[in-house]
Amino acid sequence: MEAPHNSLAAEVDESAAPGTVTVSLAVESPEQMQALGRRIAGVLRPGDLVMLTGELGAGKTTLTRGLGEGLGVRGAVTSPTFVIARVHPSLTGGPALVHVDAYRLGGGLDEMEDLDLDVSLPESVVVVEWGDGKVEELSEDRLQVVIHRAVGDTDDERRSVTLVGIGARWAGLRGARGTLEG
Repeated sequence: MEAPHNSLAAEVDESAAPGTVTVSLAVESPEQMQALGRRIAGVLRPGDLVMLTGELGAGKTTLTRGLGEGLGVRGAVTSPTFVIARVHPSLTGGPALVHVDAYRLGGGLDEMEDLDLDVSLPESVVVVEWGDGKVEELSEDRLQVVIHRAVGDTDDERRSVTLVGIGARWAGLRGARGTLEG
């Protein structure tokens, strides 16, 4: 789906499996990806688990940077690749942002237990890059964000972003479509 320059275009998948809501967006630039993160932050609340999936360089950390801005957290949001997890406390009285990069973690939830994410989750927003197959058991309700980009030798900044809300918590995602489009 082609989007006009400097805007987001969204589609809602009405055929999504029961218990899931899917919204697809076209993002044209890193600035738009960060802006999308700010808008997603507007629908997040303590206890939310957000899983980010995408190739290297897809924009997972850029989106998380926008989430941090939208949540009003302290500290620069950068990739936690080498430290595995970073906690960004709120400056506004809202939830902290726990940013995890599970790329280097080979095991499932057992290996993730060392990070005590289950302890952090109730009062924080937990964002996990590369979490597929590793953190789903933390919550029945989660937001999966899948970012696709052109691969190979290209400087194309366009991305296709699919938000999949799983569980009762995300039933209203379809109604938040206007918020996400900006």
